Amino acid sequence: MLVENSVPLQPLNTFGIQARAQQLVRVSSVSDVQRLCRGWPEACQHWPLVLGGGSNLVLTGDVKTLVVKVDIVGRRLLTDTASHWVVEAGAGEHWHNFVDWTLEQGWPGLENLAMIPGTVGASPVQNIGAYGVELQDRFHSLDAVDLHTGDVFTLNAAQCGFGYRDSVFRHGAADSRHLGLAGRALITHVRFALPKRWSPETSYLELARKVQELGSAPSPRQVFDWVCAIRRAKLPDPAVLGNAGSFFKNPTVSAEQCTDIIARDPKVVHYPMPDGTVKLAAGWLIDACGWKGKTVGNAGVYDKQALVLINKGGAANPATGGEVMTLAKAIQTSVYERFGLWLEIEPVVV
Repeated sequence: MLVENSVPLQPLNTFGIQARAQQLVRVSSVSDVQRLCRGWPEACQHWPLVLGGGSNLVLTGDVKTLVVKVDIVGRRLLTDTASHWVVEAGAGEHWHNFVDWTLEQGWPGLENLAMIPGTVGASPVQNIGAYGVELQDRFHSLDAVDLHTGDVFTLNAAQCGFGYRDSVFRHGAADSRHLGLAGRALITHVRFALPKRWSPETSYLELARKVQELGSAPSPRQVFDWVCAIRRAKLPDPAVLGNAGSFFKNPTVSAEQCTDIIARDPKVVHYPMPDGTVKLAAGWLIDACGWKGKTVGNAGVYDKQALVLINKGGAANPATGGEVMTLAKAIQTSVYERFGLWLEIEPVVV
């Protein structure tokens, strides 16, 4: 366990926003986390900021609460059953590298989630998803430490309360709909059940076109490569252009609401869901309101994908958290005035 004071957070968040942590603790094992709970009991009970890859985060100022940087690594095949490979990874493992590694071992199932920035430990918090697959589809269980008591506990998928970009880890105890583990649980290890009877998930239009060009069913590695190519073409590399990935959640509406919106805007991009609701493409809504390429200070809307807000000032003159949030709120207001929908912000705002 390493304790540091007055730590610059710009290199620890993918948006590249300048801020400092009053105190930052790096943990690389479960015992480190338990020592943290014993050594800083008050700080651990007042919503410490848990950092993985810093890819889903907007900092609006210096962080006075304790910052915990999770560096727990390790990958292994836990069990090999008749139907699944159960694979475990430390919370600090780089997500994309972990996905690549599972394919190298011959264990498919995560290929549609390639190139999502961040760490393994952050993946269940947000229930990450892309191109027809969500984390909950491959999730087995996780281990976490209760920051109030230092106790280790395990949760299965049902106990995680997964929803669209949602889980129990995004809600506080005051929210009666959830267990309220935000600020209380620190995830240390995550396990995934990867199916032995694998079939490619290629229902999304970009992937369906690739299958048509190929003329046969793709391999897991081909799906992985396609997803990587599609994401590179549409999304900026955080190492080159600071961003927090998709900034808004795709809104879900009733079939009746969607029919009303289509009547006014026939080109609206929408996806019928199994429960009868319809998911709308937030990027399309934002683009339709004329925001693509617009800026507020050094915060801007990416010109290739309106769903992504970017740091146009680079490392030397970065966007501030205030500029990012001013831009985000202006976009929310604009979309609401035109479509009657309030876009929900996806990253954690601190």
